Amino acid sequence: MSNKIRRLFSRRRTFLKAFGFGVISAGLSASDFLRASVTNQNTSVPAHCPPDVFLKLPGKLGNPALTLIEDPRLHPAIRAELVNSSGLRPGVFPPSLTMESSYDECIKFIEFMHEQIMDSENDAASVRESNPDVVASTEFISREDGTKIKLFIERPRVNDGSIPCIVHLHGGGMSFSSAETFETVNWRTKIAKTGILVVGVEFRSEALSPGHHPFPSGLNDCATAVKWVKKNKLKLGITSLVVSGESGGGNLAIGLGIKANMEGWVDIIDGIYAIAPMVIGVYEDKVPNLNSWRENMGYQGTMPMYRAMTKVYDPESSFKDDPRAWPFFASQSVLRGLPPHIIVNYELDLIRDDGVVFAQRLRTAGVSANSTIINGAHHVPDIAMPDVVPEMTRASLDSISAFVKSL
Repeated sequence: MSNKIRRLFSRRRTFLKAFGFGVISAGLSASDFLRASVTNQNTSVPAHCPPDVFLKLPGKLGNPALTLIEDPRLHPAIRAELVNSSGLRPGVFPPSLTMESSYDECIKFIEFMHEQIMDSENDAASVRESNPDVVASTEFISREDGTKIKLFIERPRVNDGSIPCIVHLHGGGMSFSSAETFETVNWRTKIAKTGILVVGVEFRSEALSPGHHPFPSGLNDCATAVKWVKKNKLKLGITSLVVSGESGGGNLAIGLGIKANMEGWVDIIDGIYAIAPMVIGVYEDKVPNLNSWRENMGYQGTMPMYRAMTKVYDPESSFKDDPRAWPFFASQSVLRGLPPHIIVNYELDLIRDDGVVFAQRLRTAGVSANSTIINGAHHVPDIAMPDVVPEMTRASLDSISAFVKSL
């Protein structure tokens, strides 16, 4: 990785700090963090044993006052990076939220998150300049009303003929961010370097696009893009089609498979690779009852934050039982017949168990589904800070590449 790319990554940690974790006792060493966490749980630690051996319950289940930075499970390199990152600009604070926040208040929060994560075109262009072995191009395709969807295409400059394809759907709670952020372009480029053609979709979302675009606007754009890729399979020189996305993009990837299954065109999708998918919407009467929501609450997100993203995606609560919007609650009949899934989750992520349990439900429906947990990690560090955890990033890319090429 070039020094320029490293500098760009180091400037882009503010999104994590905006997302709700506290940094306390930041001057402690890693071993001090471990011993402090154990001491807070009134557990005796023999001098000859690593203190974390005696942790009885993980995260906030064992110590309600614990922060992400203090959690002894956190990868040391991630901890060091978060401790040393600068955070938000002085005087800049995220909008306050409660479970009762109005739609307009939730919109302000989404717009704030969008501003924190967006990058300049020059920053995204620097990724392409640093990777001459990947050819980047754009394509505009039409929606039914004649308006255009922008696609970003990355392909290896040298290949031995037809190659597999990933349609990539970026993260951002289905309501903010872009297919052209620095991290997203970098991630697609890394995937392309493994010998895969990658198509990024600039789907409509609340913060990115003029007007209001709740569900199903963005999902419909993703469906249009997948159908276009399938129709142009020979032109693109691809052998198979996998849909992949992280966080909100993971929701869209899984929701797209369900939409295709319900509408009878799922056979054009060969597989789904979802990373930390947001498959549950937080409503007043439907709150997740999963361990990770207690264990990791407040590390990067809170219940009001997820309620805000849910409210922006579904303002009238019209789709809280729609499996295309929130796949976690899909019936077995809706899941049956879906293509193979891989679902990647992160140990210190609030929504970790959403993906774990959903994979179990897929298997019960007869779908080939594998769920993994990346230990020591919070929400998608292999995408958000690949320079900090290069070994984790390499393992993630190897996993994606192996899955896609196996189909």
